Amino acid sequence: MAQAFQRPRRHPSSSLFATDGKPHPLQDTLMAVTLVLGAIAFVTAQFHSLHLISSWTGLIGVVAGAYGQYVSVTTRERTGLIIGMGASALGLGLGLAHGGLFGGVLG
Repeated sequence: MAQAFQRPRRHPSSSLFATDGKPHPLQDTLMAVTLVLGAIAFVTAQFHSLHLISSWTGLIGVVAGAYGQYVSVTTRERTGLIIGMGASALGLGLGLAHGGLFGGVLG
């Protein structure tokens, strides 16, 4: 009878949005990479002379985030991926406006 009143045990690394309680190393790595690339792209897009860094990190961040969305399992992963992809896309757009992916290196 005492078993009916016990609370279910949760996985120690599970958070509020990771509802399945299983580890997802690929998805978590893609989320972290997308967030880092998005932060780099967003920050470097604020400087006109760093358009090569912002446009390339933004492009790679968008591609990594898109693949992460394809393989994501939990809401926590999708939330981080969307934030990282938004920052990457903003950095990519500003980097393209400031000079593009090649910015005078070609042409």
